[in-house]
Amino acid sequence: MTVADTTSPWIRRFAPSPGASSRLVCFPHAGGSASYFSPLPRMLPSTVEMLSVQYPGRQDRRHEPCCDSVAELADRAAEALRPWADRPLVLFGHSLGATVAFEVARRLEREGIRPLGLVASGRRAPSRHREESHHLSDDEQLLAQLRNLSGTESRVLGDEEIMRMVLPALRADYKAVETYRASPGAEVGCPVVALTGDDDPLTGVEEVYAWSEHTRGPCTVHRFAGGHFFLTPHAAEVTSLIAEYIAKWLASPPTAR
Repeated sequence: MTVADTTSPWIRRFAPSPGASSRLVCFPHAGGSASYFSPLPRMLPSTVEMLSVQYPGRQDRRHEPCCDSVAELADRAAEALRPWADRPLVLFGHSLGATVAFEVARRLEREGIRPLGLVASGRRAPSRHREESHHLSDDEQLLAQLRNLSGTESRVLGDEEIMRMVLPALRADYKAVETYRASPGAEVGCPVVALTGDDDPLTGVEEVYAWSEHTRGPCTVHRFAGGHFFLTPHAAEVTSLIAEYIAKWLASPPTAR
């Protein structure tokens, strides 16, 4: 299968760039959708084409059953990405998306498709588990958690109809990330860049630096001002940083330890 004949509902291509030398694949946070990353293409150089993963159960896929495990999300996303691997891939995930991106990278590498790199944003290392059970909360408690993290605009949180549509996907995503357990020794061969907000209640400093235990390549950590959704106000800065890493990796592909 080639890119020209793939019609997977998992992949969004907001700004096709036929001449791009690499692709940045974005994985959204819990309750998020592919459109969260729609502003990024105009911030990227033309040499990088952006793809965004659309999980089932939201937006145009809202009538499909949600996936409530990281393993299922990673299995199906990896399958959908195979046709796009004709150019080097960089996987970029935020929060839940970072964990899914890590597991997708592992699956692709087992098939001989090695990503150029993994950018893990707003998520502690896979081996740093916390006991959490927000997916078992009632609707109001779940929304309160979302408000605390400031992941959704207040006007959306106040729209009852929109939130009824979002809650099933949000609950399934929370279940996926809260029940995830990394396999012992789980790692990737590609380099890892970990991004974190300096006031993120979900990711402590040690938990972020522990990403170095999950790669046989180099691991670099960048800290930004802000909380769990530091990515939103720093989108241009983060996108520029990722573009710099992609250019460096293309020019001199890092070797695994």
